[in-house]
Amino acid sequence: MQAISCCHSIIPTKFLSPLRLTSLSQLSSPSAKTPRAVTISTPGKSNFFKPSTSEFDDSTTAYWDYQFLFVSQRSETTEPISLRVVDGGIPTDFPSGTYYLTGPGLFTDDHGSTVHPLDGHGYLRAFEIDGVTGEVKFMAKYVKTEAQVEEHDPHTDTWRFTHRGPFSVLKGGKKFGNTKVMKNVANTSVLRWGGKLLCLWEGGEPYEIESQTLDTIGRFEAIHGNHSLPDSGKKNRGMWDVAAEMLKPVLYGVFNMPPKRLLSHYKLDARRNRLLTVSCNAEDMLLPRSNFTFHEFDSNFKLLQKQEFNVSDHLMIHDWAFTDSHYILFANRIKLDILGSMTAVCGLSPMISALSVNPSNPTSPIYLLPRFPDESVSVRDWRVPVEAPSQLWLLHVGNAFECKDVYGNSEIQIHASSCSYHWFNFQNLFGYNWQSGRLDPSSMNVKESEYELLPHLVQVSISLDSKGNCQKCYAEPLNQWNKPSDFPIINLTLSGNKNTFVYAATSSGSRRTLPHFPFDTVVKLDVLTKSVHTWSAGARRFIGEPIFVPKGVEEDDGYLLVIEYAVSIQRCSLVILNPKRIGEADAPVARVEVPKHFNFPLGFHGFWAKSN
Repeated sequence: MQAISCCHSIIPTKFLSPLRLTSLSQLSSPSAKTPRAVTISTPGKSNFFKPSTSEFDDSTTAYWDYQFLFVSQRSETTEPISLRVVDGGIPTDFPSGTYYLTGPGLFTDDHGSTVHPLDGHGYLRAFEIDGVTGEVKFMAKYVKTEAQVEEHDPHTDTWRFTHRGPFSVLKGGKKFGNTKVMKNVANTSVLRWGGKLLCLWEGGEPYEIESQTLDTIGRFEAIHGNHSLPDSGKKNRGMWDVAAEMLKPVLYGVFNMPPKRLLSHYKLDARRNRLLTVSCNAEDMLLPRSNFTFHEFDSNFKLLQKQEFNVSDHLMIHDWAFTDSHYILFANRIKLDILGSMTAVCGLSPMISALSVNPSNPTSPIYLLPRFPDESVSVRDWRVPVEAPSQLWLLHVGNAFECKDVYGNSEIQIHASSCSYHWFNFQNLFGYNWQSGRLDPSSMNVKESEYELLPHLVQVSISLDSKGNCQKCYAEPLNQWNKPSDFPIINLTLSGNKNTFVYAATSSGSRRTLPHFPFDTVVKLDVLTKSVHTWSAGARRFIGEPIFVPKGVEEDDGYLLVIEYAVSIQRCSLVILNPKRIGEADAPVARVEVPKHFNFPLGFHGFWAKSN
């Protein structure tokens, strides 16, 4: 796929600043005379920058390319929009269905406040693909959460942030004494299950969406609703249980936090046709212990199983894994920051500054929690973690599976992305600086000598004997692929079972000033042959998380969907790739272009739902 060349235009910097850029719909409107490419000097330099061929990839261009990935899109569709296929065509054997993608859509209000991308209001996009007619229709709407309804005036179409959010500090709103910190923005992941379309966030319950119109129905009680099965794993109460009881009135009453927070990452057990979720107690964020409640639902959202585990460690879990026998938690260890807690409560820093990573343990504890304790023959105490010899901060899991031999010994493999404790920083994710409100791409693009600190693909192997005792545990780069990568995915029909192929977003490294992030390449790894194949979007084109659309019996028989962000021409496109041809010139099957006035910011996680 060839990169599209374009002319450059000059824009005074007084009209643009990071996260305070005009909305994408305004930038892309014909009346705004939007340049096809933007090259602007960084703050502190001249208001004008004259580009040249040799300067095409200089730090100034890279800086503004990065900003355009996080420009607010205030427009929503009222009816489905037919999209134009600009390259190739929709294959006649493409399985009809809808690709849902969620992420933040709004980063700045009309009163001087900007927020961290993780605090941006959820913006749901839907690409409905008809494999028979070759038509693609697009819809996009904000998730009407309680915070969104409060902060947006539909009559004037203006925004005023009133909720701080965990990662942000308000500039133009109430700062001191503002207890609205848990801003449920439903912007992290999306799921269609049991006839319901849900948008999930890390700190509360999901919101249900009407699948045809993308209208918000309301909060969905995935944690408290219809959970009548008895809990298991509860132990005698100790001092931290007493501390938790003292914290609850403050967290629930003053800060209006939900008692439990549902993690945004769920799992689908393809063999059993089950949805698996996990939630945590709100007060555990401040205590050196962690409570995890796992739920398993059938295809009609009927609760089949509920288990609760109390871990004696202070953990921050974003993603997790499962096998036929275990729930698997990588112990991302955190600690309370006393000074940060004081400034956060006063509104002088984000609430997340009350926490920091805890790199005191040189190993990576991994908890293997029994999924079906009544069926388990293992005598191993699950409270004692397996220790991986290297220190890993787990980001995202592609898959995990367990193989047993005739003697009862088992081998667990986890394919995931992880980074270094010495790089991960709660307050600096995506390079956001809460004091300036700016995004600095340099934090995601460290020096070449330090790039191994960034997210990488890893394979973690755990060997257990017939009694469940750990014989060996180690982590290594997956297929020895050492370039920064994230968002590992597989063909979900094999979720929880042995897989051969892993796909992920990675970087070609060709961009001099943005060598590691944003990602511009899809990588396919064969874990059996150790082969690696890649497809790159091209110059000044970035990508998000790939999604696999299964078609046939073979594991890589299907299609890959990935959103391409062409910042040079301010366009978003849906790219369809043939997984079998990754690494070859004919890997791209089709590119479907989104209208310029609906160009949208970087998304987080998506979901493919096949038509009924």
